[in-house]
Amino acid sequence: MSTTFLLTSLIVIVSPGTGVLYTLAAALTRGSRASIAAAFGCTLGIVPHMAAALLGLAAVLHASALAFAALKWCGVVYLLYMAWQALREQGALAVDSRIDARSARRVIVTGFLINILNPKLSIFFLAFLPQFIVTGEERPVLLMLELSFVFMAMTLVVFVLYGLFAAAVRDRIVTRPRVMRWLRRAFAGGFAALGAKLAFAER
Repeated sequence: MSTTFLLTSLIVIVSPGTGVLYTLAAALTRGSRASIAAAFGCTLGIVPHMAAALLGLAAVLHASALAFAALKWCGVVYLLYMAWQALREQGALAVDSRIDARSARRVIVTGFLINILNPKLSIFFLAFLPQFIVTGEERPVLLMLELSFVFMAMTLVVFVLYGLFAAAVRDRIVTRPRVMRWLRRAFAGGFAALGAKLAFAER
């Protein structure tokens, strides 16, 4: 496995995006266990994009303006919904120190939906992974699967580290209502900004 692939993947993963923002928000509102659940959900949301790239569906998405627009606007609406929930202190981002099986599932599902509704991720896999498949490779599909799983593993580790760091300073934040209020506004603004960015995204 090439160093170029690992370095490029790391740069893509650590760059702030919807998954990172959601994991940090889950950590600060619900604690370390929720941040791990969020990281797992976001990582799980990569699987459909990986499958789409392997099956050639990403190429269809790239070629079809209607299919791309449909998935894109679903993602935009969901991100705006997340922004609204952050402001109202509801949903998976509600402040709560308890994280039972039901709430953990909710955090995971939210993280999964955040990533699965991002059409740029499918196109990323379509454009990114083939660059590391050399001409004449005997088992290109298996190699793409290997690279995809490495990318997912790196995503999980990085997101968990982000979440655990945020959870470590959680107690200093949730006990200060004014700070928490501004933090919620920041998260809401972040989700709204990412939704706007996705709305103007081209194929």
